[in-house]
Amino acid sequence: MKLIEEAIIYATIMHQGKVRKLHNIPYILHPMEVAQILATITEDEEIITAGILHDIVEDTDGSMEEIESRFGKRVAFLVSSESEPKYPGEDKSDTWKRRKEDSLVVLKNSTDIGVRMLWLADKLANLRSIARSYSEQGDEMWKKLHQTDPKMHQWYYKNIAETVELSLNKTGAFKELIKHINFIWPGTFDSEKTRYKKYKEVSIEGCKQIGRGAKGEVYRYDDELVIKVFNENNTYHDVEKEIASSRRAFILGIPTAISFGIVSVGNQYGAMYELLDSETISQNIARAPSQVEAYANIMADLALSIHKIEVDKNEFPPVSERLINYVEGGIAHEDEKLAAKYIQLINKLSERNTMLHGDFHTGNVFLQKGEPLLIDMDRLSYGHPIGEISDVYYFYKVLGEDDQIATEKFMGYSYKTELKFYDSFIKHYLGTEDEKKIQEVSEKASILAYMRLINKYYKKGTPYAEEKEKIKLHLKKINGLLEKYDTLEF
Repeated sequence: MKLIEEAIIYATIMHQGKVRKLHNIPYILHPMEVAQILATITEDEEIITAGILHDIVEDTDGSMEEIESRFGKRVAFLVSSESEPKYPGEDKSDTWKRRKEDSLVVLKNSTDIGVRMLWLADKLANLRSIARSYSEQGDEMWKKLHQTDPKMHQWYYKNIAETVELSLNKTGAFKELIKHINFIWPGTFDSEKTRYKKYKEVSIEGCKQIGRGAKGEVYRYDDELVIKVFNENNTYHDVEKEIASSRRAFILGIPTAISFGIVSVGNQYGAMYELLDSETISQNIARAPSQVEAYANIMADLALSIHKIEVDKNEFPPVSERLINYVEGGIAHEDEKLAAKYIQLINKLSERNTMLHGDFHTGNVFLQKGEPLLIDMDRLSYGHPIGEISDVYYFYKVLGEDDQIATEKFMGYSYKTELKFYDSFIKHYLGTEDEKKIQEVSEKASILAYMRLINKYYKKGTPYAEEKEKIKLHLKKINGLLEKYDTLEF
């Protein structure tokens, strides 16, 4: 208790004379409320102490160094997770969304349960205050805040609730948070979330990994079931959305495995699929690389069957949206004129209602009694098939050029076999042996694939020196191809 008592004294001194924005009460009452909420969730004194100190760096002259010196490294770390970045000289109203986006990244990437507990307690205390003011003042209340648009606050609190849900959904604090969100923004969450719900808990210990992607890993759970384990930064909403998309895809005629339930795997979500006696095409190729052409033909036929399906544009996003995001996330940092040219090319593509998978590779296709079944439906979209072909080019040619070892680990077979796969796939997909036609489509696909790779470099942060050199080479290739082609149509 000594740590907590010292924190109370220190925080009282540091917050002296300050008041809360909405209710004009002494500021110290807020961190004390946060600590009280934390005490209902945990007995960990360091987490409760961090609750008392969480606003010191952000709202007083206190420093992280002083907190670490007085209360230890873990308390300082927890406080830092709740301390938004400052933008000196800029108005807080102008930086509101930037600050929230930056801090949400910290929350989603943290593996310390104390971070999630601290965020839940702080945001619950804030929402209690907001709900009370909203009851008394209605929409006039928003005018008193740095962010006056209530929809932006809804976006922020919804993201937080979805991020902490799996770890803390059994706590009364989480259920109260959902209750306040639904009071202020009715219908944001299913009201069932405010009631007790226990997810089936499963373990993947000893299970063989049979697939891996950007969203998570797939494991063979038993002879009948496979389980997709989503990365920790995926929320319950992300899993729900993928399952809903797979059900809709099945109705539209895409051969897909349907998940029959969400489970928890430690602190991650999982989705269970019934896939009897089935293996991914990646596993089949790894076992029999000499048969790669036959498996490439199966994949090409599957792509063609998907691309024959026309969808309602209101059901799925356009592929152009994802492609433009790649441009803005990568090439736009290097060459604004080139980025504008890319966006113009993408927007010039003929409008089509064609269904696209969006993550089309052999690790996402199972063979069950010789029939292919797709999983990973979170990137379903519509648009021109060059978007899908560019993904295939990216997986089977570009990634290996960038890092052969990593792509061989990802696919489960050699890069040499990957190249054979692409050559067979594109010939079968286009239904031609015409080398000129194959080269044209492949080069157009590569224009988008290299763009995606540059986005990948920037997604991790500022590219390091070796990546910068690679980017220069990729830009040289791109510029050469753009002199050759003024359209991505084929």
